[in-house]
Amino acid sequence: MNKQILTGKEIVVSVGNLKIGGNNPPIFIAGPCSVESREQILETALALKKIGVHILRGGVFKPRTSPYDFQGLEIEGLKYLKEAGNQAEIPIITELMDEKNLDIVLEYADIIQIGSRNMYNYSLLKTLGNIDKPILLKRGMSATVREWMMAAEYIAAYGNTNIILCERGIRTFETYTRNTLDLSVVPIMKNETGLPVIVDPSHGTGIRELIKPMSKAALACGADGLMIEVHPNPEKALSDGHQSLTIEQYKELFEEIN
Repeated sequence: MNKQILTGKEIVVSVGNLKIGGNNPPIFIAGPCSVESREQILETALALKKIGVHILRGGVFKPRTSPYDFQGLEIEGLKYLKEAGNQAEIPIITELMDEKNLDIVLEYADIIQIGSRNMYNYSLLKTLGNIDKPILLKRGMSATVREWMMAAEYIAAYGNTNIILCERGIRTFETYTRNTLDLSVVPIMKNETGLPVIVDPSHGTGIRELIKPMSKAALACGADGLMIEVHPNPEKALSDGHQSLTIEQYKELFEEIN
């Protein structure tokens, strides 16, 4: 198995009726950092659907730096997320942390997200290569372009080329922003792998006021979509409230972009 699969030939990923990549319009993924309650995710999903969002995001297994921070509602939250997606009639995406939860996440999620910390989890990436479901692969927080390319190649080499790449910022010497959003990788990764590339300006900057301008910049350089954190009441969010937009702020951003 030494012949590279991702050689730059354009790949379009299908999620239900959605087509991601190629000459298709940008897709919009939005939702809270964490699913906190049934009421919260239902309210958010229905409001986002009305705005025009294509895919609902929500974390249920939360990898947090501190073991004392909110770790997510896990399977209960996954069920709430699925119910919200069904009611809003949009697909859902959530992060998979480890292989022990693969079957339950496969059952509920339409797209499986692999977060920054797990980009280097090659055992997990190999397993995902054997499933028939789209994978959203976030860039590792300190990953080079080649390391990110090879992480995607692990999934493709084992049979699954339904991969969406997500630039979410990298760790640099700069401390003003949460991460440094590297938009140069959008055209680089599209050209080198042929895969669709979306951008997460919420994690990429960590600053609510920067989400709108960086969203516009991401689409200007060719991104195939945006993933943005949205919460009904960011000030009371259990995680990442400082970088989440309110529903009204997201509506304003969405209308400006479109």
